[in-house]
Amino acid sequence: MVLLAAAVCTKNGKAIISRQFVEMTRSRIEGLLAAFPKLMNTGKQHTFVETESVRYVYQPLEKMYMLLITTKNSNILEDLETLRLFSRVIPEYCRTIDETSIQEHSFDLIFAFDEVVALGYRESVNLAQIRTFTEMESHDEKLFLAVRKSQENETKATMRRKAKELQQAKRDDMRRGTPGRMSSGGGFGSNGIKSGSDILAQTLAPEPSVPKSAPSRSNRAMKLGAKNKDVDNFVDKLIAEGESVRSVNTKSKKSDAAKVQAPAAMIESVHIRIEEKFKISAGRDGGMQMELLGWFGLRITDPENGAIRIKTNIDDDRRVQMQTHPNVDKKIFQASGIVGLKNPKKPFPLKQDVNVVKWRFQTTEESHVPLLINCWPNDNGEGGCDVNIEYELQLQKLELIDVVIVIPIPSGVGSPNVENVDGEYKHDSRKNILEWSIPVIDASNSTGVLDFTIAASPEDFFPINISFQSNKKSYTDIDIVGVQHCESQAAIKHSVERVMVVDKYEIV
Repeated sequence: MVLLAAAVCTKNGKAIISRQFVEMTRSRIEGLLAAFPKLMNTGKQHTFVETESVRYVYQPLEKMYMLLITTKNSNILEDLETLRLFSRVIPEYCRTIDETSIQEHSFDLIFAFDEVVALGYRESVNLAQIRTFTEMESHDEKLFLAVRKSQENETKATMRRKAKELQQAKRDDMRRGTPGRMSSGGGFGSNGIKSGSDILAQTLAPEPSVPKSAPSRSNRAMKLGAKNKDVDNFVDKLIAEGESVRSVNTKSKKSDAAKVQAPAAMIESVHIRIEEKFKISAGRDGGMQMELLGWFGLRITDPENGAIRIKTNIDDDRRVQMQTHPNVDKKIFQASGIVGLKNPKKPFPLKQDVNVVKWRFQTTEESHVPLLINCWPNDNGEGGCDVNIEYELQLQKLELIDVVIVIPIPSGVGSPNVENVDGEYKHDSRKNILEWSIPVIDASNSTGVLDFTIAASPEDFFPINISFQSNKKSYTDIDIVGVQHCESQAAIKHSVERVMVVDKYEIV
C-alpha cells in the first residue's frame, strides 16, 4: 500500500486540510482534490473511484468527505481499514464535524495523521496509541515546571517570613513609643523597607514623583501586606485635607471583598440549614429505588440567643422516618413540631454546626421521584438509533436548577444529529458523552424532550447520570414558623438556608 495523501474536503472538492505522505506539489494535490467530485457517480454507492493514475477511497462525514488518495496497485482492503481509522480520528479532536471545527484543530489532526501513516505506509497503531503519541509529554518540561513551582513556593515563604518580621518590628516600635518607624528594620537591599505611610503616599498620591528604582521596592512592600492602622489614618487625613485619593488596586480589592462577604450579611446570629441528598437508581425497563437523607442543622453565634426553641411546620404525608438529637426534647417535637433542648435553660452550643434533627425516606414508587427520566432508544433499521429522552417534574412545588443529564455516546461515530431539544446540549467527543442542560425546571416547564439520531445500538446509551439542585423548597415540607427565646418568649431574628442536591442518580 502506498498512500499519497489524506484529506478532508467538501462535496465540491475544496480541501479543508490535506496531508501529503510523499513528495507532491501543491498544484497537483489541489488538482486531484478538485477532480474528485467530478468522478463520483451519484447513481451508485461506492467507497472508492479510480482514474488512470490514482485511486480515491472516501467516506462521507456529514457534509464533507474523508478522502484517501492511493496508488492503483495498493490493497483495497488495507485502504478501507486505514480509511476507517482516519474517520475515527476526526471525532476525537473535533467536537462537531464542520469546516470551522476542523480548521481550529487542523494541527492536531495533521499530527494524528502522521501517526497513522509514515512515508506512505500504514503504521500498526490504534486510536488509543495515537492519542498517547500526540500528547508529546516532555520529561524536561515537567522537571522545569517542578523547579519553577518550588522556587515560587520558596519565594512566597520568604515573603511571608519578612512580612511577619516587619509586623513584629512595627509592634516593637509602638511599644517603645515610636510608631511608624520601620526604615531601620531589616530590608531586601541597601535602601531598606519604608513605613506603611510612606508606601501608601507613593502608591496612592496622584502623579507621584519618585526615583525609577523606588516603585519596585514600594510595590513589593505593598504586596507583603502592611495592613495596619497607620495606613487607614493616613488616608483619612488626606481626605480630610481635601486631597483626591485614588487607587485602582485598593478599589478592586474592596469591591472583591464586598462580593465575597455579601452572602454573610444574610446570615443571622441564629442560622438554620435544611439539607437533603438523593440516591436514586432506576432501571431502563422500569423499577427504581430511592433513598433520601435529610438534616436539620443549627448554628448560633450570639450567646444571648443560645436558649431558644424553633417552631416548625411539617406538612408531609409520606412515611418519613425522623430522629431527633439525644439532647432534643423528642416528645414535644413529635407533638407540636417544636425543636428545643430537654433542659430549656441550657443553651445550644455556640459557633458550631449542630444537627438537631435528621430523617430518612426510602421508596420504590416512581411517583415519589422529584424528576422522572425516560429514555427510548429505537433501532431505525439503517444502522443507527432514534433516541427520545423525556423529563417530567413530578413535584410541581419544587424548582430545580442546574439540571444536567449525561448520556453516553459511542466513540468514533461522530456527533449526534439533534432534532429537538428543550434547553441546551453539548457533545464531548473526548469523554464520549452528550450533556443535556436545563438551567431551571419548575411548574412552567415541567416536561421536556431531547430527540437525536446517531449510529449506535440501543444498549450504548446507558447508564444515564442525572444531577440537579434546589435552594428554595425542600423535598420534605419543613417550614420554619418562628424562633423564640425560652425565657422571655421574644421572637428572635433568624435566617434559613435550604440545600437539596443529588448524591447519585443513574439509569442503568
